[in-house]
Amino acid sequence: MTDAAVSSRILLLGYGNPARGDDGLGPACAAAAASWNLPRLTVDQDYQLKLEDAAAVAAHAVVIFVDAAAEGPAPFAFLAVEPAPLSGFTTHALSPAQLLEIAHRSFGAAPEARLLAIRGYRFDYFCEELSPPAAANLRAAADFLKGYIAALDLADLSS
Repeated sequence: MTDAAVSSRILLLGYGNPARGDDGLGPACAAAAASWNLPRLTVDQDYQLKLEDAAAVAAHAVVIFVDAAAEGPAPFAFLAVEPAPLSGFTTHALSPAQLLEIAHRSFGAAPEARLLAIRGYRFDYFCEELSPPAAANLRAAADFLKGYIAALDLADLSS
């Protein structure tokens, strides 16, 4: 992929387990973002971040990770993410920082990265709906995210 193609693309990775109540906030936010049909936005969702995601991360100028947060501010926190060395290795679950490190080491990529941590409250097994306060936090986070993406100047990131 050319530098111009990479510089015009944003990846949103929503992750979590929708069968665990509010843990499904990441995939729910990804589903909302996919409905926006933004031409420069690629949306993906899964239960967790995995090694295979490094190639997708490397192919984008901006990566936004979206996950549920069991603690922290409501309705959400929006944080910068920097690559971090792998302290242990598993092919089944990686942090956003570890995934960025793999993308950098494997592909020489250094996308701008953010974590949208949406506050959840109920993380029960076998509960496939969001709690009412988490659903409200999701709406606030999705509204913020749509505005953030619309205002993002990708030309600044290609240098």
